[in-house]
Amino acid sequence: MNPANQTTTGADAVDQAIAKGIDLDGSPIPPAKLELYSKVMGLEAGRQRSGVSNTMRSRIVRIGAKHLSQAELNQRLIAADFTPLKDKEIAFYYGSK
Repeated sequence: MNPANQTTTGADAVDQAIAKGIDLDGSPIPPAKLELYSKVMGLEAGRQRSGVSNTMRSRIVRIGAKHLSQAELNQRLIAADFTPLKDKEIAFYYGSK
C-alpha cells in the first residue's frame, strides 16, 4: 500500500489502517498487536452500555483534553449540560504536564 494514498487525519484514519493491517506510515502492523487489539475490542463490544450521554461525555473528555485547556473543556461541558470535569479526570489528563 502506498501511504500517500492513505488519509492520516480524522477519526476513521486509525480504524481504517487497523482494518488493513497497515500503519499510517505504510509499515505492516505486527500480527501480535493486531490480535491483542481485536481481542480487547471484542471484549469492549460485549460490554453493557450505561447510555449514550455517558459515552459522549467520556469521549469529549478523553479527546477534548488533548486539544482544549482544562478551563475551556470544563466550561464547554457545563454549557452543554454535562457533568463538569471530575478531580480524577483533571489529575489524569491535566496533572503533571
